[in-house]
Amino acid sequence: MRSRERHDPRIAELVAHLYDAVLDDAPWQGTAARIAHALGSTSAVLKLHGDGASVSLLECTENLVVPERERAWADEWHRKDLWVERSVAYGMSRIVTSDELVTPAEQRRSGFYQDWLRRLDIHHMLGAVFPVADGAVGVLGIHRPRAAGAYAQRERRRAGLVLPHLQRVLRLRQRLAAQSRLHTAALEALDRLDTGVLVMDGACRIIHASAMAQSLLRDNAALAVVGGRLWLRPPHLHDRLLSRVRAALDVAHGRLAKPAMALSVPRPGRMPLALEVAPLPPSIGALAKSRPYCLLFIRDPQAPIVVARLRELFGLTHTEGVVAAALGQGHSPQEIAASMDVGIATVRSHIKRLLAKTGTHRQAQAVTLLARSVSSNEPCPPQN
Repeated sequence: MRSRERHDPRIAELVAHLYDAVLDDAPWQGTAARIAHALGSTSAVLKLHGDGASVSLLECTENLVVPERERAWADEWHRKDLWVERSVAYGMSRIVTSDELVTPAEQRRSGFYQDWLRRLDIHHMLGAVFPVADGAVGVLGIHRPRAAGAYAQRERRRAGLVLPHLQRVLRLRQRLAAQSRLHTAALEALDRLDTGVLVMDGACRIIHASAMAQSLLRDNAALAVVGGRLWLRPPHLHDRLLSRVRAALDVAHGRLAKPAMALSVPRPGRMPLALEVAPLPPSIGALAKSRPYCLLFIRDPQAPIVVARLRELFGLTHTEGVVAAALGQGHSPQEIAASMDVGIATVRSHIKRLLAKTGTHRQAQAVTLLARSVSSNEPCPPQN
């Protein structure tokens, strides 16, 4: 009998589905319905109970979804879940039934049964609680109405076959979600830098470009992207870049130490771009070692400075912000006066107030502070 249960096609299909849902949220939708079907039930829920009575619904069958106007009422009963409370006391990672947790007399007088479960047409429960990350308790609840009868020993054993796989899948999904958050945070940080960042392979093929890097690639003729690869103009500069990229990969492989990594890219009528190559060592994954890459940092000393940021940071007026941004970009008072169509005395008056508001004493100090205090890149809008 138990051997046949282990090879039950519905259980095997459910377990395969759970592992398919580790990496992709699309298969995860409907997992509760699959669990209910595999165990001959009408509803199922997966949720997390955390510290401070917090509850997160991971998945549930459609018949457990309440209208928005009743969401607060439903959340309250999820927090006061009598079955969860009793299951934790009964033992973690143990398959239990509602008959083991609550007596018929308690059912008759319990608000959990009378107010919540009766509304959902739930009477019998089969499930378990189990530990997950960060001290939270995972909950598997499988239900059916009174007329369907209590869960039998055979159904407990079949649920026991599923539970270890469900626990592993939830742990994997949590770990991947944590890595995804770190990945998202890293990309967001790169996009907020006032230095362009490219991730490239040994052939200068661009794997990733930050927001500032994309802007610099668009606005500078000395930088070109051909077939997905970065090219510098003129050709001899590109040859120098390739040598630095290859040296960075040697460092990543541990074959070379401290090679020349910096490169200056001239621009007609403008200050040169400053490039720096750094190794990105390979990471060790579960299945294989990843390829090494290199990072290319591109700095434009004349990149525009966000005036609004300077105003917020130092309490500047709009005009003072414009003057401050121009100073931070390396423009002289005479150039600023000409661009604003005002007298040099007016600009010097603004600079004097800037020194007071920034706590600096000399113009050179103020220029350094203004150039380094804020990013020259606006944060990217969220992607839909």
